[in-house]
Amino acid sequence: MLLTLVNLKVFYDKVEAVNGIDLSMEEGEFITVIGANGAGKTSTLNAISGLTRREGEISFRGERIDMLPPPKIAARGVIQVPEGGKVFPQLSVLDNLNMGAYLVKDKREIAEGLERVFSFFPVLKERSAQRADSLSGGERQMLATGRALMAKPVLLLMDEPTLGLSPLLCQRLAQQITSINREGIAIVLVEQNARMALKLSSRGYVFERGRIVIEGNSGDLIQMDKIKKAYLGI
Repeated sequence: MLLTLVNLKVFYDKVEAVNGIDLSMEEGEFITVIGANGAGKTSTLNAISGLTRREGEISFRGERIDMLPPPKIAARGVIQVPEGGKVFPQLSVLDNLNMGAYLVKDKREIAEGLERVFSFFPVLKERSAQRADSLSGGERQMLATGRALMAKPVLLLMDEPTLGLSPLLCQRLAQQITSINREGIAIVLVEQNARMALKLSSRGYVFERGRIVIEGNSGDLIQMDKIKKAYLGI
């Protein structure tokens, strides 16, 4: 098993944002998490990455990581792409990508990582000398994803990657995410575009008020009346 959450709880002061969830995934699997705003989706990703206070057990490849600080969790291959395409705005595209490789010491591996990112996102190679704040929203999201790939992730946690993007850019990014997963990188995708997310992933979890209320194969979820009405607009 790649990732296991057991009775995970997340708190902000005294407010419980995630209320005792259990979740698991296999090596190389692609799962999606859907739910309304405030359902606990981002809080769960932040808990896995060690970015917020949490209780319960988080295991990665059979070892507990819930007591580790974020840098040590990242060093094990758990890498998060934050919501909104957050990048270092005053740095160049290339410098942003190199920041993602801060744990990689071998210069050859860094060079190979760059070529790999450019194969997924050719526009980043064209814009490599530009400042990140000159990029479009879609390009910044590609850069944030590329920077995460430079860290050589085993598990990629993606938080609302299509937020604010046009339908065409959403489609392109979806294709790129699928290609990343096909290389063997496991993905947890938190996404408001439930239809797209369920079509991309193999399994899904539905969050409501900090709890998992439905889970199953993505193909089955997309056919459920409750999912259609609440999240697909049908």
